[in-house]
Amino acid sequence: MNFGEAIAALKMGSRILRDGWNGKGMWLFLCEPEGPYTLESDGKEYGRRPYIYMKDAQNYLVPWLASQTDILAEDWVALP
Repeated sequence: MNFGEAIAALKMGSRILRDGWNGKGMWLFLCEPEGPYTLESDGKEYGRRPYIYMKDAQNYLVPWLASQTDILAEDWVALP
């Protein structure tokens, strides 16, 4: 799949990955937080937007940002 198709699959609930990634077992998923977040330091509520997490090769969840290589890649795969 291309990046646009991969993002569409992500939005429909699939996990996605690239065949070209070196790390084994790495994939992405869309996190859609529920409700606002209250920051302790100022007591204010802030809305939250969806974001993409990566499950890395060390089994940690980390925020993910696409590289230009990722955006232009054609080797995206959707997982159930």
